[in-house]
This record gives sequence, structure tokens and C-alpha cells, in this order.
Amino acid sequence: MTIKSLAGGKFAEGRSSAKSSLGKKNSSGPIIIGLTGSIGMGKSETAKMFAAASVPVFDADAVVHCLQAKGGEALPFIEAAFPDVIKQGVLDRAKLGAIVFADKSAKEKLEAIMHPMVNEARIAFFAQATANGATMVVYDQPLLFEMSADKSCHKVVVVSAPADVQRKRVLARAGMTVEKFEHIVGIQVPDAKKRVAADYIIETDKGLDHARRQVAALITEIEETARA
Repeated sequence: MTIKSLAGGKFAEGRSSAKSSLGKKNSSGPIIIGLTGSIGMGKSETAKMFAAASVPVFDADAVVHCLQAKGGEALPFIEAAFPDVIKQGVLDRAKLGAIVFADKSAKEKLEAIMHPMVNEARIAFFAQATANGATMVVYDQPLLFEMSADKSCHKVVVVSAPADVQRKRVLARAGMTVEKFEHIVGIQVPDAKKRVAADYIIETDKGLDHARRQVAALITEIEETARA
């Protein structure tokens, strides 16, 4: 784990108000740890490690899937915006994905539907964590910097791996192509910039046990800070 006492870069600007309450245990709720990482870096596995350590994890991607499942709250809005992607109440994710992949304005239209709903769910999750007396909570969000959501976090953790490792992992996924991989990487904030803006960096190219030790050390440090 790489620890940086002060995050740098433009993405770190605006986190001062959130950081100011760090160390005042539960003064305004749990310590919010923003967890992010580019595709193929191991963010999802890292989130599981926090959950296994009894840290509440808000999984933004999982919420999106729930909202878009049959009967999900987002479906009527998606159907109104993209009439041909829902059949018999079921979203054709591949078809919708192809549309937003090819059209930036369509992507922005979908985000305008989904982001407010995900944010509402996040607020409710954090409120429950506060009621339960949680010391910290993880906000698992792949678009943390893209959405400027890092500004509402006390600490930001970036999950990272060398570019060749990332590429190999992603291209091994079913249905993934070089074109799709390069497109996704191209629209995400580059890993190098994320690393500069991070408070902590979890390296995932040395095996799961190594990653778990990094997560455990990070949790211990933040707990000690909260008790100070």
C-alpha cells in the first residue's frame, strides 16, 4: 500500500471540508472512504476485502444493476429515453451498451437518469451506517473522479496495477474486445492521474494476500486516526 499524507492534483481539490472532520469520531457520521480504480485494476475484489473486514460497502455498480433489473425504478425512464432497449420489461443491456458506446450524448442522457438515483441510494446507505454506529464506510464508485464524488470523501483509495496486467485481465473477459477496452480506458480518468489524487494506493499485481494486507493496514490506520 502506498500511503500519501496529502493528495495532490486537481481531483483532490474540494475535499478539505470532508477531511476537516477526520479524526473527530462520528462527529458527522462515518469516515467516508472513496474507493475507485480503472477497469481491470481489481477494485471489486478490493471492495470485497473491506466488506470481509466488516466495513460497510456501498457498491454503486450493484445499485445500478438493481435499478435496471426487471421492475427496477430506472426502467420507465430508460424506456422513455431509449424506446427499443426494453422488451417485456427486461432491459437489453448489450443493446443499451452499444448505443451509449457509440454516442456521447446518449451516454450523458443515461447518466442523467442513473446518477441521481444512485446518489439517493448512497445517501440512504450512509444514513443507515451512521445509525448503526459505523466508524467508516466505503463508497465503491468506478466514476469517483469523473463525477467529482471524491470531494465528498474523507479519504480516497485508488486500486491500481501495471498497464500490461490491466490489459491482460480485461481482455480475458468474455465478450471483451481490444476496441472496447481501449474505448473504456480512453473515457476514464487515467490511472496515473488517479494515483496522484489518491490518499492511498492499493497495488493488486502481487496476489490477493498482498492486497488483503494492504487493506488491513489501511483500515487500522484510519481507525487509529478516528480514535485520535
